This record gives sequence, C-alpha cells and structure tokens, in this order.
Amino acid sequence: MDNVKTDQLGLIVLSNIEEVGKKTNEYLKKFYHENKDYMIPISNSRFSNGEGKVRLEDSVRDKDLYILSDVGNYSMTYMMHGNVHHISPDEHFQDIKRVIAATSGHASRVTVVMPLLYQSRQHKRSGMESLDCAIALQELEAMGVDRIITFDCHDPNVSNAIPRLPFENFYPTHTILKQLMQEESDRLNDLLVVSPDMGAMERARYYAEMIGCDVGVFYKRRDLSRVVNGKNPIVEHVYMGADVKGKDILVVDDMIASGTSMIEVGKKLKENGANHVYFVATFALFTEGTNVFSDAYQEGIFDKLYVTNLSYVPESIKEESWYQDVDCSYQLSQIIHTCYERNSLAPLWNGKKEIIDEIHRMKACVKN
Repeated sequence: MDNVKTDQLGLIVLSNIEEVGKKTNEYLKKFYHENKDYMIPISNSRFSNGEGKVRLEDSVRDKDLYILSDVGNYSMTYMMHGNVHHISPDEHFQDIKRVIAATSGHASRVTVVMPLLYQSRQHKRSGMESLDCAIALQELEAMGVDRIITFDCHDPNVSNAIPRLPFENFYPTHTILKQLMQEESDRLNDLLVVSPDMGAMERARYYAEMIGCDVGVFYKRRDLSRVVNGKNPIVEHVYMGADVKGKDILVVDDMIASGTSMIEVGKKLKENGANHVYFVATFALFTEGTNVFSDAYQEGIFDKLYVTNLSYVPESIKEESWYQDVDCSYQLSQIIHTCYERNSLAPLWNGKKEIIDEIHRMKACVKN
C-alpha cells in the first residue's frame, strides 16, 4: 500500500453523513500510512426561497471521486421564507446531483455512495404508481456516474433499471455479528435466526449461514379487504420454522420503520418460550418515535436492538440501554480503498471466516 499513489483519491462528504465520512477518511489514512486529508471541501447553501447550490472548494480534476450521502438524515434544516424547513430525502438526493454537476465532468471517475438507497422503499409499483428508485438510478447514470455503492438494498433487483452501471450492494452482516458476539458472548448459546416476514427471508438465511444455525420465518397474514396508510393491515404473525423454546433469537431485517411489526414478532417469540431476543437492522427510521421500543424493553420482549451508523439516529436514542450502535466506517473505507485500487470487491462481500473464528473464540471462552 505504501507504493500506491493516492493523488487521485477524493472524498466528497455531504454534511448529512459527516461523522461516518470523517471516520472513513481516517481509516484511509491508516491504510496508506499517510497524514493526508482525502476529503474535498464543499459549501452547500440555500437561497431564501429554498433553492440550493453546491460549490466545490478545491479542484477535482482527474480525481477518483467518492460522493458520500445519507439521504435518510432527517435532522438537517434550512430557512425558507422565514420558516424552519426539514431537509427531505428528495432534497438530499438533489444535493448529490448538485455535487455531480459541480464537478463539470473533470473527475476521472465518480462513485456515489448512498448507504441508504434513495427511494428504496418505492422499488416496485402497483397500478399507476411512480417507480422512483429506478428513475433516480437512471438519473445518476445519465449524469455520468461510474458506480453506485449502497448497503442492504430493500430490493437489489431495482438495479435492473441500470444494467450497464456497476451497482454494488453490500451487507454489514459480519460487522454486526462480530460486535454482537463480542458484546453478548456470555449470553448467546443455542442460536436461531428469524426473519420477521417472507420478504426478509434471504437476508435471514444469509445470517444463519454465516453463524451456522437454523432459520425461521414469520408470515404476515393481512386483511386484504381494508387499506390503512396505503397498506393492507396485518391481522396476525404466524411463525414457521424450528422450535424457538430455550433458544437465543436474532430477528434480522434491513429496515425498521415504526417498529411495531418487529415488536409483535418479539412478543410471539417470547410467548413460544424463546430465551434472549435480539433485534438486528441495518437502518432504523423510528418513524413513530421510540416509545414502542422502550415499553417493549421494559416488558422483557427483547434484550437489545443492534443498528448500524450508516444512516442518522439521534444521539438521545443511542444512549438508550436497549440500543447498540454498530460502526461500519471501517467496512466502508475498505470498500472505497478496494475500488480505488481497481481490485476485486468479491472478498469484501463475505466475512464468513471472521464470524466463524469469532464463534470458535466465544465457545472457547465459555468452556474456560
């Protein structure tokens, strides 16, 4: 790594992901044994009517650029017509396009890093709906983006909208599992991975394969005669899979919105005799607040919620006894480092050996 020239490496970190961006920058410094700052400063401002602009404060000519943005950061605001306005995912995505436009085609390569993929929840349409995620990806392709990097995409098949553009979908599985096993080594024994619904089954299977255990799934029975908040309401969660009695359970999903479904799954598992119950998610939106989790924790429905730092979570939530933040900055820096050096990303897609080694270490500690 010492002989690799890093003159072309550039990070453009939007303010919505500043903490992760700075950590990634520091890891890259360690990789290359340099005290060099790879972050290119930008200014992002708004006019009083809400229109915005981005200015690059340094040259990007011939740079291999990585634009980092958290489109799910709902904490950011600006003034519009004298009122405080919260920045939406739509506006965060528009800022990404502003950065691309500001490069004026001078960069040698442009990679957009969106850990939480913009409009990933609108990845398919029913009837006369918009197909926002696919259109957004095509917009980036049309603007000359060379690669898109995301994490735990809600539906990776949306990449079919851009078949000629590299779409790298990474999973933080081994990062989460490694921390969980280190934190809970004295409590994890007979493990079982459970998917909260049929849609997350592939993810649960991947976790189970990493650990080497059985997998179960909940089927959401819905009332198809009614529509509430745009969806058919869930009538019942029906469990299918190995017996959960006496087992330590990992309930895994890509995203927690309100959290009510996850809590309901936890209740069912406890009713069926589960020992410890851990919730694991790449992203937690907490769209209806955190009271449902605080109450469930007090009732003993779950032991802890593990969530990555790839999208914004308020500090007040991170301080809760039931919440565990998982730092994925190192994994992100590995991905950028590998892309910059034009090496294969395949070794980064599977951290199975690390997890197996950690399980063996954990079991050895228990025996001793």
